Amino acid sequence: MKYAILSDIHGNLEALDVSLEVCRQEKVDSYVCLGDIVGYNANPKECLEIVRNLPGLTVVKGNHDEYVSNNDEVMEGFNPHAKAAVLWTKAQLSDEDRKWLSELPMRLTIKGANMTIVHATLDGPDAWGYIFDVHHAADNFSYQFTQLCFCGHSHVPVAFSKRPIAMRVNRTIEEIPEWTSEGDTDFTVADAIPITIEQGVKYLMNVGSIGQPRNHDPRASFCIYDTDKKEVVRYRIPYNIALTQQKIRAANLPERLAARLARGV
Repeated sequence: MKYAILSDIHGNLEALDVSLEVCRQEKVDSYVCLGDIVGYNANPKECLEIVRNLPGLTVVKGNHDEYVSNNDEVMEGFNPHAKAAVLWTKAQLSDEDRKWLSELPMRLTIKGANMTIVHATLDGPDAWGYIFDVHHAADNFSYQFTQLCFCGHSHVPVAFSKRPIAMRVNRTIEEIPEWTSEGDTDFTVADAIPITIEQGVKYLMNVGSIGQPRNHDPRASFCIYDTDKKEVVRYRIPYNIALTQQKIRAANLPERLAARLARGV
């Protein structure tokens, strides 16, 4: 069984299209979305329709999905650019679209896959906290009762493993450096980073963002989990950033939302 794990699409149709093309080539069986389908970019309705019709879809709510679907126009904690994008996005969606987003759960366990999904963190999914380091990961592992947990929200891919004390390692929780490998990366080409899932080890993986990466790599980021091969592969895929930027500007959304895409920040 192959699961595509998608997160933080943020209304970026061009990035979503190229990511799904890879999924089709890899013969993905089912799709998992970690939230924030909308926000920031200029094709929220199109992206929402595509995601809703993906085969075998399992999806949880992100903070942008939450604010787009409720009546909170203060949006405490949102910067002015994010707030402007949410208000614009609300106007692009139907009442039925917003209702669908509002009813999404905050976290889910996928039966048969030994996998939990959440947009932010398992210990407080509605607090919209971030996982950046081993200390944050430790809090999340305390609430993780499946071998795998996939999350998003930060737009920065990072992964951690937790080994049983019986394995006699220096630290039970460690970051997986291969997940964020950089080197002399050419951002104009696609690549993939495979991670083997070891028996008895727990994994927490932030898959990065399809629609607005912030790890200085502008390519769309997502992963595919192959339950038969016991392997998770993170893909980094270039897309037509210039077209996405053009649409943002045509919609009169904040200029920063367009400019940041090319830098991956």
